Amino acid sequence: SNVSHDLKTPLTGIKNYAELLGQNNVSEQDKQVYLENLQHYIDRLNNLIEDLFEVSKVNSGNIELNPVELNVVALIQQAQAETEDLLKQKNLTVILDAPENGIVQALDGDKTYRIFENLFINISKYALANTRVYIDLIQIDHQIQITFKNISEAEMTFNENEIVERFVQGDKSRNTSGSGLGLAIVKSFTELQKGQFKVEVDGDLFKSILTFNIKETS
Repeated sequence: SNVSHDLKTPLTGIKNYAELLGQNNVSEQDKQVYLENLQHYIDRLNNLIEDLFEVSKVNSGNIELNPVELNVVALIQQAQAETEDLLKQKNLTVILDAPENGIVQALDGDKTYRIFENLFINISKYALANTRVYIDLIQIDHQIQITFKNISEAEMTFNENEIVERFVQGDKSRNTSGSGLGLAIVKSFTELQKGQFKVEVDGDLFKSILTFNIKETS
């Protein structure tokens, strides 16, 4: 029922604004507004379809991993740079605490980048404006732990286990443009690489915690 709702919302918006654009005597000013709103709904539908495609590939097992030695810290910084405009809209300051030389790990670059990108996008949607976002990378024995921490804008009343499932949004009003698949994809792509993903809620503090086992090199 959730995905049906998410598909119908942008489709209805596209239909309505297409009909408005087809009316006679539409001013240029109104036309521009209609086109901008139309593009918003098209982008939202496109993102939803892409997320559904990713989830379906994971479910079917029709997905390949291409692990390479990559610097996890540099990949996080790249994902932050690519989502910087979204973070700036809420004046969010990212503070990264990680080893100076980074952490090199054998992971799939595309899938791992998508994990970090989705976490930054999720933060940009739900974090309290004008606050700090903390990212901590530590190595514990034979594991790497990556923690994203932010202050939530809204009161968090959801179940910590349910929020990482498909089509579940923290925003119960469903007013945001999310598909409810962002954290589910993070969880799926992490577990595909033999890692673990969980979220923890402490008052208004939201934590996303990733753990990867360090692969021994010969």
